[in-house]
Amino acid sequence: MANYQTIYQQMIDENQQLFRNFHSVHEAYVKNPQQTQTEFNTVGKELLDVILKYEHILCGKTEGGQYSKFSQNLSEKFRGLVRKDFPKFDYIGVVYS
Repeated sequence: MANYQTIYQQMIDENQQLFRNFHSVHEAYVKNPQQTQTEFNTVGKELLDVILKYEHILCGKTEGGQYSKFSQNLSEKFRGLVRKDFPKFDYIGVVYS
């Protein structure tokens, strides 16, 4: 298993309750985004904070210098795993009017 996959699994394992909660909110959001937007954003903000923490663990040592391009690709692979599990992840913080 690649390092980004290991870190992703570690993140899931260490934050199971948050990910379970977000999963149910995400499913409700997929069915009716306008009614569940506030809850989706609230729980999504917590999830995003955790994702950023683990993304920093994964990429923190490669961000500067000659490995910065590698860090960006690694970050995209990590976020790709999130998007695979939660396709609407990128809609956190989006407000419908």
